[in-house]
Amino acid sequence: MPELPEVETTRRGIAPHLLGRCVRTVVIRNPHLRWTVPLALATELPGQTLHAVERRAKYLLLRTGHGTVIVHLGMSGSLRVVDESLPAGPYDHVDLVFSGGKCLRLRDPRRFGAILWTQTDPAQHALLRDLGPEPLAPEFTAAWLGACMHGRRAAVRDLLLNARIVAGVGNIYANEALFRAGIRPGRRGGRLSHADCSRLVSSIRVILRRAIAAGGTTLRDFQNAEGDPGHFQRALSVYGRAGHPCRRCGTPVKALAIGQRRAFFCPHCQR
Repeated sequence: MPELPEVETTRRGIAPHLLGRCVRTVVIRNPHLRWTVPLALATELPGQTLHAVERRAKYLLLRTGHGTVIVHLGMSGSLRVVDESLPAGPYDHVDLVFSGGKCLRLRDPRRFGAILWTQTDPAQHALLRDLGPEPLAPEFTAAWLGACMHGRRAAVRDLLLNARIVAGVGNIYANEALFRAGIRPGRRGGRLSHADCSRLVSSIRVILRRAIAAGGTTLRDFQNAEGDPGHFQRALSVYGRAGHPCRRCGTPVKALAIGQRRAFFCPHCQR
């Protein structure tokens, strides 16, 4: 699924094309996504000017003076800026058509994504109000992470996927950050020292920034706003590399089942 770097890549891709433009019309071809697309989107958004394109965790916030469009890309969704004359495909469910003929098109083959509308503070929306700090924000510190890990028996990889602890770190980047920090993904969160948490916070930031710079990771479906794939998969150290030699020491990378998802690690480099 698109994770924080892919969503940030999308944000940076669409913003220059659409900021300051007025929404002319909204086309809803299929409202049956993860949550039903609200009809208010088609009646209240036209005529509004897009003032900001922001990201909170894995959500995009398209802000106007009248309300905010909240977008989640789900498992396979993408947002493309196209000419409104481009014919829609079978998985192109929603268009936001702007002045000047530009169209923001939501494509979602699996329909696990969402596009919602709120006229209140989006930070208080049910999907956003309980999120933890952004991993690239100053509020995400070793002290915060240590307090969240204290006494927890769950695997540290799973705790990093808990959006109440840190918002937006998905499975790919949790695995890569744990490798960089030298921490095994199955280690209990409560056993992390302050030094472990400090290395892990730093590693999460480094990995996410590198992934954003590479345009995200494309393993299956992700495309940016121009329709291009990300390239961070070329730099993955452990994720999806079970049986391959560790890029650092040559030991075969192992996979471990934790909950419903696999974790990847080097048995030599990670403790």
